[in-house]
Amino acid sequence: MLKRISAIAIKSFALLLVLGTAYQAVAQAAATSSTTTTYAKMAPVDQYLMTDQSAEIALARSAAPDSIAHDAEVQVLGRHGFETAVKGTNGFVCIVARGWTSAADPDFWNPKVRVPMCFNAAAAHSYLVRLAKETEWGLAGRTQGQMTESVKAALAKKESPAMESGAMCYMLSKQGYGGDSSPHWPPHLMFFYSDTDLAIWGANLPGSPVIGMSDPVEHLTSFVIQVQRWSDGTEGR
Repeated sequence: MLKRISAIAIKSFALLLVLGTAYQAVAQAAATSSTTTTYAKMAPVDQYLMTDQSAEIALARSAAPDSIAHDAEVQVLGRHGFETAVKGTNGFVCIVARGWTSAADPDFWNPKVRVPMCFNAAAAHSYLVRLAKETEWGLAGRTQGQMTESVKAALAKKESPAMESGAMCYMLSKQGYGGDSSPHWPPHLMFFYSDTDLAIWGANLPGSPVIGMSDPVEHLTSFVIQVQRWSDGTEGR
């Protein structure tokens, strides 16, 4: 089965932040890991859904400070993909992502994964479009190998947009669950580009606070910066 070196990257980003390891090491581990995992196949769809919509809305909003999240659009997960639950006015979109948008790892099908994310308008028009499509594929039960091929096909057909200038995401929630291998992540910001040189941000250099990742399958370059505080203003770790 083909394994994605780094998918839309939720899990890979978290591992890099928590463990402080180099991206290449994580990517190699993902590429060579066993296909026999605790969550070897998709669970029933109901296990990925949240029955309390108000709780999912609150969790999604916890990704960003209230000054941003309060007026953001909020999307919740339905049986076939993300659906708008609250219309926003400031261009931001908050969601709670699930595990199948992560790199190929033991938590890919983990139904407990809940990842609050809040995208600015540029990311909502580009990165979130890709994430939403992968979520639809996950709900449809596509395997990890099929997801990889679907990503390649969507890019080849130009059905997946390039990253818009200034695309970024807040991930400042201390309430989410990243998976059994990395349950709790430090607060951080993410920035998205299409096939950009990591060196322009000085990423991954000794002493640099910037972690950079290049995904050759997605043609996606991402930069991660850990920050000091959670969305509620309390000190992060």
